[in-house]
Amino acid sequence: MRRFLTGIAALVAALIATTQPAAACAGLIGPNGAVNLLRTTTFAGYHDGVEHYVTSFQFAGGSGQFGSLIPLPGIPDKVEKGGAWTLQRLIRETSPVLAANSVRSALTFEAAKGVEVLMEVRIDALDITVLKGGGAEVGEWATAHGFRLPPAAPEVLDFYANRSPIFLAAVFDADAANARGQRIGDGTPVHVTIPTKNPWVPLRILGLGKNAGDRVDADVFLLTDQRPALLPYPFANGMRLDHSAVATDSLLSDLRSDKGMGWIPQSGWLTKIAIDASASQLTYDLAVDAGGTSPSRVAAGLEAPPSPASPSSQPATEEIALIGIALAFLGAIVILRKSQPVTA
Repeated sequence: MRRFLTGIAALVAALIATTQPAAACAGLIGPNGAVNLLRTTTFAGYHDGVEHYVTSFQFAGGSGQFGSLIPLPGIPDKVEKGGAWTLQRLIRETSPVLAANSVRSALTFEAAKGVEVLMEVRIDALDITVLKGGGAEVGEWATAHGFRLPPAAPEVLDFYANRSPIFLAAVFDADAANARGQRIGDGTPVHVTIPTKNPWVPLRILGLGKNAGDRVDADVFLLTDQRPALLPYPFANGMRLDHSAVATDSLLSDLRSDKGMGWIPQSGWLTKIAIDASASQLTYDLAVDAGGTSPSRVAAGLEAPPSPASPSSQPATEEIALIGIALAFLGAIVILRKSQPVTA
Protein backbone atom coordinates (compact mmCIF):
# COMPACT_ATOMS: atom_id res chain seq x y z
CA MET A 1 0.00 0.00 0.00
CA ARG A 2 1.75 3.11 -1.22
CA ARG A 3 -0.16 5.70 0.77
CA PHE A 4 -2.71 5.38 3.52
CA LEU A 5 -5.67 7.72 3.29
CA THR A 6 -6.13 9.97 6.29
CA GLY A 7 -9.00 8.72 8.38
CA ILE A 8 -9.82 5.96 5.84
CA ALA A 9 -11.50 3.76 8.43
CA ALA A 10 -14.01 6.48 9.32
CA LEU A 11 -14.50 7.32 5.66
CA VAL A 12 -15.25 3.75 4.63
CA ALA A 13 -17.67 3.35 7.53
CA ALA A 14 -19.48 6.52 6.50
CA LEU A 15 -19.64 5.48 2.87
CA ILE A 16 -20.99 2.05 3.67
CA ALA A 17 -23.66 3.62 5.85
CA THR A 18 -24.74 6.13 3.21
CA THR A 19 -24.47 4.26 -0.11
CA GLN A 20 -26.27 1.37 -1.71
CA PRO A 21 -24.78 -2.08 -1.11
CA ALA A 22 -22.59 -3.59 -3.82
CA ALA A 23 -22.85 -7.01 -5.42
CA ALA A 24 -21.59 -8.84 -8.48
CA CYS A 25 -22.73 -8.61 -12.11
CA ALA A 26 -24.06 -12.10 -11.75
CA GLY A 27 -27.06 -14.34 -11.92
CA LEU A 28 -28.20 -15.83 -8.63
CA ILE A 29 -28.34 -19.57 -8.15
CA GLY A 30 -29.62 -21.00 -4.89
CA PRO A 31 -31.32 -23.92 -3.20
CA ASN A 32 -34.33 -21.77 -2.39
CA GLY A 33 -35.96 -18.49 -3.31
CA ALA A 34 -35.20 -16.70 -0.04
CA VAL A 35 -31.88 -15.21 -1.11
CA ASN A 36 -31.43 -11.97 -3.03
CA LEU A 37 -28.48 -10.23 -4.59
CA LEU A 38 -28.39 -6.64 -3.39
CA ARG A 39 -27.78 -3.63 -5.63
CA THR A 40 -24.96 -4.30 -8.04
CA THR A 41 -21.78 -2.23 -8.27
CA THR A 42 -18.93 -3.30 -10.53
CA PHE A 43 -15.62 -1.75 -11.51
CA ALA A 44 -13.97 -2.75 -14.78
CA GLY A 45 -10.56 -1.16 -15.26
CA TYR A 46 -8.54 -1.74 -18.40
CA HIS A 47 -4.82 -1.04 -18.81
CA ASP A 48 -1.96 -2.69 -20.74
CA GLY A 49 -4.24 -5.32 -22.28
CA VAL A 50 -5.63 -6.53 -18.95
CA GLU A 51 -9.13 -6.12 -17.52
CA HIS A 52 -9.31 -5.72 -13.75
CA TYR A 53 -12.79 -6.72 -12.68
CA VAL A 54 -13.61 -5.71 -9.11
CA THR A 55 -16.93 -6.49 -7.51
CA SER A 56 -18.33 -7.26 -4.08
CA PHE A 57 -20.65 -10.17 -3.39
CA GLN A 58 -23.50 -9.28 -1.08
CA PHE A 59 -26.59 -11.33 -0.38
CA ALA A 60 -29.66 -10.72 1.77
CA GLY A 61 -31.70 -13.42 3.45
CA GLY A 62 -31.28 -17.16 3.49
CA SER A 63 -28.93 -19.55 5.21
CA GLY A 64 -26.72 -22.45 4.25
CA GLN A 65 -25.04 -22.12 0.86
CA PHE A 66 -26.03 -20.10 -2.17
CA GLY A 67 -24.18 -18.30 -4.88
CA SER A 68 -24.03 -16.72 -8.29
CA LEU A 69 -22.51 -17.10 -11.74
CA ILE A 70 -20.50 -14.47 -13.60
CA PRO A 71 -19.65 -14.89 -17.30
CA LEU A 72 -16.06 -13.81 -18.04
CA PRO A 73 -14.53 -12.68 -21.36
CA GLY A 74 -11.47 -14.87 -20.88
CA ILE A 75 -9.47 -17.06 -18.53
CA PRO A 76 -8.33 -15.05 -15.50
CA ASP A 77 -4.70 -14.98 -14.43
CA LYS A 78 -5.67 -14.39 -10.84
CA VAL A 79 -8.68 -14.22 -8.53
CA GLU A 80 -8.01 -12.60 -5.16
CA LYS A 81 -9.63 -10.60 -2.41
CA GLY A 82 -10.25 -7.06 -3.52
CA GLY A 83 -9.33 -3.85 -1.79
CA ALA A 84 -11.23 -2.40 1.12
CA TRP A 85 -12.51 0.85 -0.37
CA THR A 86 -12.16 0.84 -4.16
CA LEU A 87 -15.90 0.57 -4.91
CA GLN A 88 -16.87 3.01 -2.17
CA ARG A 89 -14.30 5.53 -3.43
CA LEU A 90 -15.72 5.32 -6.96
CA ILE A 91 -19.23 5.89 -5.62
CA ARG A 92 -18.03 8.93 -3.69
CA GLU A 93 -16.31 10.34 -6.79
CA THR A 94 -19.51 10.33 -8.84
CA SER A 95 -22.13 10.66 -6.08
CA PRO A 96 -20.68 12.82 -3.28
CA VAL A 97 -21.62 11.74 0.22
CA LEU A 98 -23.43 14.35 2.30
CA ALA A 99 -23.14 13.66 5.75
CA ALA A 100 -8.46 -13.46 7.70
CA ASN A 101 -8.69 -17.05 8.89
CA SER A 102 -11.60 -18.56 6.97
CA VAL A 103 -13.88 -21.41 7.95
CA ARG A 104 -13.74 -24.05 5.25
CA SER A 105 -17.01 -24.74 3.51
CA ALA A 106 -18.31 -28.27 3.46
CA LEU A 107 -18.94 -27.81 -0.25
CA THR A 108 -16.30 -29.35 -2.46
CA PHE A 109 -15.98 -28.39 -6.11
CA GLU A 110 -15.92 -31.44 -8.32
CA ALA A 111 -16.22 -31.01 -12.06
CA ALA A 112 -19.39 -32.22 -13.67
CA LYS A 113 -18.92 -34.08 -16.88
CA GLY A 114 -17.91 -31.72 -19.67
CA VAL A 115 -16.84 -28.90 -17.34
CA GLU A 116 -13.19 -28.06 -16.75
CA VAL A 117 -12.30 -26.52 -13.40
CA LEU A 118 -9.60 -23.95 -14.13
CA MET A 119 -9.16 -22.39 -10.70
CA GLU A 120 -10.40 -22.69 -7.11
CA VAL A 121 -10.00 -19.89 -4.58
CA ARG A 122 -11.30 -19.40 -1.03
CA ILE A 123 -11.95 -15.77 -0.02
CA ASP A 124 -13.48 -15.33 3.44
CA ALA A 125 -16.82 -17.17 3.28
CA LEU A 126 -16.78 -17.37 -0.51
CA ASP A 127 -15.77 -20.47 -2.46
CA ILE A 128 -14.87 -19.35 -5.97
CA THR A 129 -14.44 -21.66 -8.93
CA VAL A 130 -13.52 -20.66 -12.48
CA LEU A 131 -15.19 -23.02 -14.96
CA LYS A 132 -14.79 -23.68 -18.66
CA GLY A 133 -17.66 -25.31 -20.49
CA GLY A 134 -20.78 -24.90 -22.57
CA GLY A 135 -24.01 -23.52 -21.20
CA ALA A 136 -25.55 -26.95 -20.65
CA GLU A 137 -22.43 -28.25 -18.92
CA VAL A 138 -22.18 -25.26 -16.59
CA GLY A 139 -25.86 -25.65 -15.77
CA GLU A 140 -25.29 -29.33 -14.97
CA TRP A 141 -22.38 -28.36 -12.72
CA ALA A 142 -24.58 -25.94 -10.78
CA THR A 143 -27.37 -28.49 -10.49
CA ALA A 144 -24.92 -31.17 -9.36
CA HIS A 145 -23.83 -28.84 -6.55
CA GLY A 146 -27.35 -28.51 -5.21
CA PHE A 147 -28.45 -25.27 -6.86
CA ARG A 148 -31.82 -24.71 -8.46
CA LEU A 149 -31.56 -22.84 -11.74
CA PRO A 150 -34.44 -20.67 -12.99
CA PRO A 151 -36.21 -21.75 -16.21
CA ALA A 152 -34.40 -19.13 -18.31
CA ALA A 153 -30.95 -20.37 -17.26
CA PRO A 154 -30.23 -22.65 -20.27
CA GLU A 155 -30.88 -19.86 -22.78
CA VAL A 156 -28.87 -17.29 -20.80
CA LEU A 157 -25.93 -19.63 -20.19
CA ASP A 158 -25.85 -20.54 -23.89
CA PHE A 159 -25.97 -16.84 -24.75
CA TYR A 160 -22.69 -16.40 -22.87
CA ALA A 161 -21.01 -19.71 -23.61
CA ASN A 162 -21.32 -19.11 -27.37
CA ARG A 163 -19.08 -16.08 -26.94
CA SER A 164 -16.85 -17.19 -24.06
CA PRO A 165 -17.03 -20.55 -22.27
CA ILE A 166 -15.54 -19.11 -19.06
CA PHE A 167 -17.67 -18.64 -15.94
CA LEU A 168 -16.89 -17.71 -12.36
CA ALA A 169 -19.04 -19.44 -9.76
CA ALA A 170 -19.07 -17.80 -6.33
CA VAL A 171 -20.68 -19.79 -3.54
CA PHE A 172 -21.42 -17.97 -0.30
CA ASP A 173 -21.58 -20.10 2.84
CA ALA A 174 -23.87 -18.17 5.18
CA ASP A 175 -23.22 -20.52 8.08
CA ALA A 176 -19.45 -20.16 7.70
CA ALA A 177 -19.85 -16.38 7.43
CA ASN A 178 -21.86 -16.33 10.64
CA ALA A 179 -19.17 -18.39 12.39
CA ARG A 180 -16.54 -15.82 11.46
CA GLY A 181 -18.73 -12.86 12.46
CA GLN A 182 -19.66 -11.83 8.93
CA ARG A 183 -23.27 -10.77 8.64
CA ILE A 184 -25.57 -11.49 5.70
CA GLY A 185 -25.31 -8.37 3.56
CA ASP A 186 -21.66 -7.67 4.36
CA GLY A 187 -19.73 -7.49 1.11
CA THR A 188 -16.71 -9.59 0.14
CA PRO A 189 -14.71 -7.73 -2.52
CA VAL A 190 -13.20 -9.88 -5.25
CA HIS A 191 -10.59 -8.79 -7.80
CA VAL A 192 -10.39 -10.79 -11.06
CA THR A 193 -7.49 -10.13 -13.46
CA ILE A 194 -8.29 -11.10 -17.07
CA PRO A 195 -6.03 -10.62 -20.12
CA THR A 196 -8.37 -9.59 -22.94
CA LYS A 197 -8.39 -7.43 -26.06
CA ASN A 198 -11.09 -5.17 -24.66
CA PRO A 199 -13.09 -4.99 -21.42
CA TRP A 200 -16.58 -6.43 -21.39
CA VAL A 201 -19.23 -6.28 -18.67
CA PRO A 202 -22.04 -8.87 -18.43
CA LEU A 203 -25.43 -7.26 -17.87
CA ARG A 204 -28.03 -9.69 -19.19
CA ILE A 205 -27.08 -12.18 -16.46
CA LEU A 206 -28.47 -9.69 -13.91
CA GLY A 207 -31.99 -10.56 -15.02
CA LEU A 208 -31.54 -14.29 -14.45
CA GLY A 209 -34.19 -15.58 -12.07
CA LYS A 210 -36.27 -12.40 -12.22
CA ASN A 211 -39.71 -11.87 -13.70
CA ALA A 212 -39.93 -9.76 -16.86
CA GLY A 213 -41.22 -6.72 -14.99
CA ASP A 214 -38.80 -6.92 -12.06
CA ARG A 215 -36.41 -3.99 -11.73
CA VAL A 216 -32.65 -4.37 -12.07
CA ASP A 217 -30.48 -1.68 -10.48
CA ALA A 218 -26.74 -1.64 -11.08
CA ASP A 219 -23.79 0.74 -11.27
CA VAL A 220 -20.89 0.05 -13.61
CA PHE A 221 -17.65 2.03 -13.31
CA LEU A 222 -15.12 1.94 -16.15
CA LEU A 223 -11.55 3.19 -16.01
CA THR A 224 -9.74 3.29 -19.36
CA ASP A 225 -6.68 5.08 -20.66
CA GLN A 226 -8.85 7.32 -22.84
CA ARG A 227 -12.54 7.98 -23.45
CA PRO A 228 -14.02 4.62 -24.45
CA ALA A 229 -16.62 3.77 -27.08
CA LEU A 230 -19.62 1.90 -25.67
CA LEU A 231 -22.17 -0.46 -27.17
CA PRO A 232 -25.02 -0.15 -26.64
CA TYR A 233 -24.64 3.53 -25.82
CA PRO A 234 -26.64 4.57 -22.74
CA PHE A 235 -29.80 6.20 -24.04
CA ALA A 236 -33.39 5.23 -23.16
CA ASN A 237 -32.44 1.54 -23.18
CA GLY A 238 -32.33 0.91 -19.46
CA MET A 239 -28.89 2.49 -19.18
CA ARG A 240 -27.98 6.00 -18.12
CA LEU A 241 -24.63 7.78 -18.45
CA ASP A 242 -24.06 9.39 -15.05
CA HIS A 243 -20.41 10.37 -15.37
CA SER A 244 -17.87 10.66 -18.18
CA ALA A 245 -14.72 12.69 -17.59
CA VAL A 246 -10.99 12.59 -17.09
CA ALA A 247 -10.26 10.77 -13.82
CA THR A 248 -8.99 13.15 -11.16
CA ASP A 249 -5.49 12.75 -9.77
CA SER A 250 -6.91 12.38 -6.26
CA LEU A 251 -9.16 9.50 -7.33
CA LEU A 252 -6.36 7.66 -9.11
CA SER A 253 -4.06 8.15 -6.15
CA ASP A 254 -6.68 6.88 -3.71
CA LEU A 255 -7.48 3.83 -5.84
CA ARG A 256 -3.80 3.05 -6.31
CA SER A 257 -3.28 2.97 -2.56
CA ASP A 258 -5.87 0.21 -2.04
CA LYS A 259 -4.89 -3.45 -1.81
CA GLY A 260 -3.98 -4.97 -5.17
CA MET A 261 -4.62 -1.74 -7.08
CA GLY A 262 -1.04 -0.76 -7.85
CA TRP A 263 -1.81 -1.27 -11.56
CA ILE A 264 -3.90 1.94 -11.66
CA PRO A 265 -2.30 4.22 -14.31
CA GLN A 266 -1.19 7.80 -13.78
CA SER A 267 -4.02 9.08 -15.97
CA GLY A 268 -7.30 7.73 -17.27
CA TRP A 269 -10.94 8.29 -18.16
CA LEU A 270 -13.70 7.49 -15.65
CA THR A 271 -17.14 6.44 -16.85
CA LYS A 272 -20.14 5.60 -14.69
CA ILE A 273 -23.17 3.86 -16.16
CA ALA A 274 -26.33 3.32 -14.13
CA ILE A 275 -28.60 0.41 -14.97
CA ASP A 276 -32.26 1.09 -14.20
CA ALA A 277 -34.14 -1.43 -16.28
CA SER A 278 -36.75 -4.12 -16.20
CA ALA A 279 -35.38 -7.64 -16.46
CA SER A 280 -36.99 -7.95 -19.92
CA GLN A 281 -34.98 -4.94 -21.15
CA LEU A 282 -31.65 -6.53 -20.34
CA THR A 283 -31.10 -8.46 -23.54
CA TYR A 284 -27.57 -7.11 -23.98
CA ASP A 285 -24.17 -6.77 -22.34
CA LEU A 286 -21.87 -3.75 -22.27
CA ALA A 287 -19.14 -3.92 -24.90
CA VAL A 288 -16.25 -1.47 -24.54
CA ASP A 289 -13.62 -0.40 -27.02
CA ALA A 290 -10.90 1.11 -24.87
CA GLY A 291 -9.41 2.70 -27.97
CA GLY A 292 -12.57 4.73 -28.55
CA THR A 293 -13.50 3.36 -31.97
CA SER A 294 -15.76 0.37 -32.63
CA PRO A 295 -17.05 -1.86 -29.83
CA SER A 296 -17.88 -5.42 -30.82
CA ARG A 297 -21.54 -6.18 -31.55
CA VAL A 298 -20.81 -9.78 -30.64
CA ALA A 299 -19.39 -8.79 -27.24
CA ALA A 300 -22.50 -6.65 -26.66
CA GLY A 301 -24.72 -9.64 -27.38
CA LEU A 302 -26.38 -7.75 -30.24
CA GLU A 303 -25.04 -10.15 -32.86
CA ALA A 304 -24.38 -13.87 -32.73
CA PRO A 305 -20.76 -14.98 -33.08
CA PRO A 306 -19.89 -16.41 -36.50
CA SER A 307 -20.66 -20.08 -36.71
CA PRO A 308 -17.70 -22.31 -37.50
CA ALA A 309 -17.96 -23.80 -40.96
CA SER A 310 -19.30 -27.33 -40.87
CA PRO A 311 -16.97 -30.12 -42.06
CA SER A 312 -19.33 -30.90 -44.95
CA SER A 313 -18.97 -27.33 -46.27
CA GLN A 314 -15.18 -27.56 -46.43
CA PRO A 315 -13.39 -29.53 -49.14
CA ALA A 316 -11.38 -32.42 -47.76
CA THR A 317 -7.61 -32.06 -47.72
CA GLU A 318 -7.26 -34.75 -50.39
CA GLU A 319 -9.78 -32.97 -52.62
CA ILE A 320 -7.90 -29.67 -52.24
CA ALA A 321 -4.66 -31.42 -53.13
CA LEU A 322 -6.22 -33.04 -56.23
CA ILE A 323 -7.68 -29.73 -57.35
CA GLY A 324 -4.27 -28.10 -56.94
CA ILE A 325 -2.56 -30.83 -58.94
CA ALA A 326 -5.20 -30.58 -61.66
CA LEU A 327 -4.81 -26.80 -61.92
CA ALA A 328 -1.04 -27.13 -62.04
CA PHE A 329 -1.34 -29.77 -64.74
CA LEU A 330 -3.66 -27.58 -66.82
CA GLY A 331 -1.31 -24.64 -66.37
CA ALA A 332 1.61 -26.77 -67.56
CA ILE A 333 -0.36 -27.79 -70.67
CA VAL A 334 -1.12 -24.15 -71.51
CA ILE A 335 2.54 -23.21 -71.10
CA LEU A 336 3.69 -26.13 -73.22
CA ARG A 337 1.22 -25.27 -75.97
CA LYS A 338 2.33 -21.67 -76.02
CA SER A 339 5.98 -22.67 -76.19
CA GLN A 340 5.56 -25.11 -79.13
CA PRO A 341 6.72 -23.72 -82.52
CA VAL A 342 3.97 -22.95 -84.98
CA THR A 343 4.15 -25.27 -88.00
CA ALA A 344 2.73 -24.59 -91.39
